[in-house]
Amino acid sequence: MPFPQPFYRWRPHPWHGLEVGPAPPEIVHAYIELTPFDRVKYELDKATGYLRVDRPNRTSSFPPTLYGFVPRTYCGKRVMKLMPDAKAGDGDPLDICVISERPITNSEIILKARIVGGLPMLDDGEADDKIIAVLENDGMWGSVDEVEDLPKVMVDRLRHYFSTYKCLTPEEAVEVKIDHVYGREHALNVVRAAMADYHDEFGE
Repeated sequence: MPFPQPFYRWRPHPWHGLEVGPAPPEIVHAYIELTPFDRVKYELDKATGYLRVDRPNRTSSFPPTLYGFVPRTYCGKRVMKLMPDAKAGDGDPLDICVISERPITNSEIILKARIVGGLPMLDDGEADDKIIAVLENDGMWGSVDEVEDLPKVMVDRLRHYFSTYKCLTPEEAVEVKIDHVYGREHALNVVRAAMADYHDEFGE
């Protein structure tokens, strides 16, 4: 019996083997590394494509939303140019935070996310944008088009989490700057830039 198409003999690499999304830059795929229930920071191992333990969280904060990255994106020179004071892109795929009404407890999943805005995060001089999106067809948040349509507390929680999530102790200072949240149009430009940076870095 033939296998359904497309068929992969091996698991595709989440960064390089998955499609950007069904209608980029507006609707993209998000590969989820962290859920709001994780007290351990996981991140993609770039060589193998599996998740690895980066560090246990030393503080009490949880990720406020699903958190992962957009496949086939790269934060390079074009992404850097969209962020004032950035000296470089961070050299990683573009990060994305996805809001969902229903609890999603599994990581290493792929979902469709609709872009609504983003947080401009400067991490030790590198552009490290956090794109904000809603789960496509979500019952509660699916009609949101702009980040300003979300409750302010949601964005505040994201800002606080990313301001502190690298701290090993509550007293530790981290070289992170997060400016004012930006809207959908700028977020789409960041996604476009990250797609073009990926093409420059890795080709088709």
